[in-house]
Amino acid sequence: MELKIQLASENQCTELFGPGDKHLRMLCNAMDVEISARDANVIIRGDKPDVEDAARVMDRMQKRLVKRGKLNEPDVRELITQTQHNIKGNETGPLIVYSPKGIIEPFTKGQARYIELMQKRDLTFCTGPAGTGKTYLAVANAVAMLKRRSIRKIILARPAVEAGEKLGFLPGDLQAKVNPYLRPLFDSLEDMMQFDQMRKFIDRDIIEIIPLAFMRGRTLNEAMVICDEAQNTSTSQMMMMLTRLGRGSKMVITGDITQIDLEKGHKSGMIDAVHTLKGIKGIGFVELEKADIVRHTLVQNIVQAYDKRNKKI
Repeated sequence: MELKIQLASENQCTELFGPGDKHLRMLCNAMDVEISARDANVIIRGDKPDVEDAARVMDRMQKRLVKRGKLNEPDVRELITQTQHNIKGNETGPLIVYSPKGIIEPFTKGQARYIELMQKRDLTFCTGPAGTGKTYLAVANAVAMLKRRSIRKIILARPAVEAGEKLGFLPGDLQAKVNPYLRPLFDSLEDMMQFDQMRKFIDRDIIEIIPLAFMRGRTLNEAMVICDEAQNTSTSQMMMMLTRLGRGSKMVITGDITQIDLEKGHKSGMIDAVHTLKGIKGIGFVELEKADIVRHTLVQNIVQAYDKRNKKI
C-alpha cells in the first residue's frame, strides 16, 4: 500500500522530520514502512496496517508540533508507543503539568484506564509490577489537579519498610534516614516541574512528602493524597491511611503486591483493603500488567523471567 500525506506547512518539515530525518527513520523502524519526503509531501509505503499506523503517528506528530512549537525524539517515541498500544491521545485528556514538556499522556490502555479512574473516583487502588507507571501517573494527576486549582495541596506518603537493609544503621538524623525511602516521589515530581518551583511548594507545605507514620491523627481536606508502596503497609496502617480522607479530597493507593517486604506472617494492608472494599461505590480498582511496563524494554523481560521462575518453585 502507498499513502500520500500533504503536510500542513512546508516550513515545519525540518522540525517534524528531525535532524537528519531522524524522526522519520524512527517511524520507519518502528512501523516497518518506507517513507520518502519531498517539500510538504510525505509518501508512506508498506503493508496496509503498518502504513495506517505510521500515518496516525505522523498526524499526531504534526498536532504536537503545532501545539508546543517543537518536537523532539522522546515526543516521537511516545507517540509511536501510544499508537502501537492503540491509545488515543485525547481518550482521557492529557495531564497538564508544570514541566517544559507541558503534558503527560498514557502509553497503554491500562494506563489510560488508570487515569480515567483517578479522575472519576475519590479513592483509587492501583496494583501492578515495576515500571507500569503506578506512582508516576498518580503524581502527574495530582500535579495536574494542583495546576488547575482543583485541590490546595498534594500529600505523598510511603511506609518506611526495610527491604533487606537496616534503617537504623543509616547515618544522620531521622530526616536523613527516611529520605532514601521518599526519593522515588521526589524523582517523579522533578519530571513535572522545575526544581525551584518544587522546592517553593514544599517549603510552603503545598506539597508534603512524608513517611506514612506521620499521617496519624490528620484530616486532609482539598488535597490529593497518594500512598505509594502500599503493599508494605500493615492492615492497621492502611485503615489509618484511608480514614485520613477529608472534604474535597482524592486518594490513590499504589503498590506491587508481588514485592512485599513485610516480615513473614504479617498481612499486607493493601491486599486486605482490596478484598475488603471491593464493591463499595466510589472506589476504583485497576490492575496494571506486564504489557503496561513502559520503562526500558529489559524491565518487561526481567519481570517475566522472575514470574516464570516463581511458578516453578
